Amino acid sequence: MGMKGKVALGAVVGIVVIGVVSANAGDNGADGTGNTADKGSSTSAAQQPGSKKKDSGGGKAEASGKKKAAFEGDGEFRVGSDIKPGTYRTTGNADGMCYWERAKDASGEMDSILANDNVTGTSYVTVKATDKLFKSTGCKDWEAVADGRAERSSATGMDGDGGMFAVGPDIAPGTYRSTGNADDSCYWERTKDADHGLDSIVANNNVTGTAVVTISAKDAYFKTSGCGDWKKSG
Repeated sequence: MGMKGKVALGAVVGIVVIGVVSANAGDNGADGTGNTADKGSSTSAAQQPGSKKKDSGGGKAEASGKKKAAFEGDGEFRVGSDIKPGTYRTTGNADGMCYWERAKDASGEMDSILANDNVTGTSYVTVKATDKLFKSTGCKDWEAVADGRAERSSATGMDGDGGMFAVGPDIAPGTYRSTGNADDSCYWERTKDADHGLDSIVANNNVTGTAVVTISAKDAYFKTSGCGDWKKSG
């Protein structure tokens, strides 16, 4: 099966994880059920992140103002020899055609997958020293992201289909509101890291109508997909 044919491992559409979840996925492999979700934030939940608008946050700029790519958006990379462990970011991806995968070996089998995602817009992923292979296809080039927790953004809004935002560098903590969401197509997720495991999730929800969420300064990232634009309300 080609990489674009693979779906992100994770919970079934419509299931909401509240609080910290006991993970059978992430670095431990598949979700323990043998099932995959048609839409998903890898091993985390039921919707895929995305971005239609801005390229915000993450990474260091070159003298020209353009961010330097760490590696290309297409390829299979050996961790430790081709790429270094660390957190990477890709942005500007459209229509879920970007697929990435952290793998524990190069067998290509489903049980070798540690975490994966089909991405629209922006995604962050932490490649660990214990990973053996990182696969990427159809993605924009990946850039290394330094620890930006000391950075603080004053952003008071974000694209509701913008994908993954780093709390601090990309968006400010606070309470945000999104309106006009239909048929549970709006999905949001607060995470404590970019591992994309079930235990990465702090809280998440599928929303119809108005959504309200308080993003904590302790959160690492906020994911949003299929939502109306978010505006800070407190």
